[in-house]
Amino acid sequence: MSGADRPSPSQRLRASQRVKRNRDFIAARQHGRRADCGAFLLLWRARPEPAAATPARVGVVASRVSVGNAVARAAAKRRLREIYRKHQALVPAGLDLVMTARPALLRLDFADVERRFIDVCRKLRT
Repeated sequence: MSGADRPSPSQRLRASQRVKRNRDFIAARQHGRRADCGAFLLLWRARPEPAAATPARVGVVASRVSVGNAVARAAAKRRLREIYRKHQALVPAGLDLVMTARPALLRLDFADVERRFIDVCRKLRT
């Protein structure tokens, strides 16, 4: 990656901005809200009060059944993480997001998937 392509330090996804624990994925799935964006499913859940002021976190899921082999799953996860990274300012603080890849994710243009994410971010504020 050349210097011009690198994200600025404020746009990088830090470890603290990732959903890593299985219990957090389960909590988002069981107690969160959901939006079907066609290319991906977005689940979101507000974290408990002490963590409500911290930046939003994102977790990405791509299963073999829905996306395909390891190469396709890795590409799908990279695409979803990049979309989140570019538009993380649209996501309110204190949320856990789980983005689940769907079969259409790799067939659609990046710009179309990006537009779908921006559209669903409007729902997060309500």
